[in-house]
Amino acid sequence: MTSQRYEIRGATLADEEPLLELAQFLNTINLPNDRASIRALLEHAHRSFTGEIGSPADRRFVFVLWDLETQRAVGTSMIVAQHGRREAPYIYLDVIPEEKYSRAVDRHFHHTLLRIGFSYDGPTEIGGLVVHPEYRKVPERLGLLISYVRFLYIAAHRALFRDELIAELLPPLEADGTSHLWEALGRHFTGMSYAEADFLSSRDKAFIRDLFPGGMIYASVLSDQAQRVIGEVGAQTKGVEKMLRRIGFSYAERVDPFDGGPHFIAETDQVTLVQQTKRLEVSESTPSKAEWGLLAKNDEGPPFFRARRAQGEVSEEYLLLPTETREAFGLKPGDPVYFLPLGRPSA
Repeated sequence: MTSQRYEIRGATLADEEPLLELAQFLNTINLPNDRASIRALLEHAHRSFTGEIGSPADRRFVFVLWDLETQRAVGTSMIVAQHGRREAPYIYLDVIPEEKYSRAVDRHFHHTLLRIGFSYDGPTEIGGLVVHPEYRKVPERLGLLISYVRFLYIAAHRALFRDELIAELLPPLEADGTSHLWEALGRHFTGMSYAEADFLSSRDKAFIRDLFPGGMIYASVLSDQAQRVIGEVGAQTKGVEKMLRRIGFSYAERVDPFDGGPHFIAETDQVTLVQQTKRLEVSESTPSKAEWGLLAKNDEGPPFFRARRAQGEVSEEYLLLPTETREAFGLKPGDPVYFLPLGRPSA
């Protein structure tokens, strides 16, 4: 039995109200509860999908997880084609170990040094993952699907993206959103709260480059609480870390300059989900040994890209689909599609 209730598609200009409704539950930096920000996000995504933004490096793709039964947006994810350009560098803190020993007093110390770094020719960023709380534990594993669709899209449009991928994860934060690293470090150099700086950085990062110290910072002089969060993954993103490691990402020994959250990197073509995505033609036949997968196709007009969890069987260059899936997805024999296998139906 195929699952027809949920669809992932490219975000369109018509998604402003649905995304605002979703943002009311979450209000994150990626999906702020602010109409102007949502509208700007959708306009950028629309121009990215249409190719109106001439430089691929400036494109930002947003995907919406849609409940077809209730007609509401229940999740999002995002790809930033290039995180780090001349006008908006990728900024991070290198995490560098150092050992000190004095024979005279027989004292030995392990220190952690932080050094601000910039990249003006950066990697593709995987981010913007948001799922409505009510939908996080449904059997269809929607969080996994809205996460995986980004890698499927990259595989399907490989020329638009960089040879390295990055994902920035959240560290442990206090219930009120307090970042101990920011309180111990960033606030002293910017005079801003963590929330103010994080929001401003989503629009313009120049203040970090201008105000942060350029040399080495010994984390040893910071509070114990601040030291503990450097490179640590928060409880809310432990599942994301596990998934990233499973598909080929590793810790980059870099952290976010605001909260100390770790950065994970991978070579694009070495990520298993990119490797496993297949471009196929729809077959006239129906499957006899189907497996679950993420089925996707490009559209000429909005929403430009659509994906669903479906059963299919790969046979050489063809994909065999149940008739109901072909009809529901508007497919006919010979149509080009993309398929990312996820496992047998019992999985």
